[in-house]
Amino acid sequence: MDSIVDSLNNAYQDFVGAAANVLEAKELSGGQKTAATDVALENFKQKWELFRVSCDQAEEFVESVKQRVGSECLVDEATGSVSGRSGQGGMTGLPPISAVRLELMSKAVRWLVIELQHGSGSAGGAAGHAHPSAPFDARFSEDAAQ
Repeated sequence: MDSIVDSLNNAYQDFVGAAANVLEAKELSGGQKTAATDVALENFKQKWELFRVSCDQAEEFVESVKQRVGSECLVDEATGSVSGRSGQGGMTGLPPISAVRLELMSKAVRWLVIELQHGSGSAGGAAGHAHPSAPFDARFSEDAAQ
């Protein structure tokens, strides 16, 4: 995480420095377009793009951490491992499920989302087949209904 923060900070500092160089070049040229202002503007554009890339990378990292934390909380809640922690409200009234079963259901949902995003999730298409890595278990009534 430190490297992402450092990269973002460095890109920001370079971007701000390039903006200052553009302003300085414009001032020295009396507001006229010169080779120096063109070079400063081109450098500014490059630093802007690098800053945007750094922002995108930082955003991707934050999203991945959010997903990981959310998944861990979901597994803890579903398997009942949060009931013993202090400050937690105890059981939710739902029986705990196994982490393996939860992972299988999560994969099934992910595959359905992917299919829907790619447009193959029509009414008959998505219900007609499940992805082989995310099978449903007919022993469980909620799985058999699907």
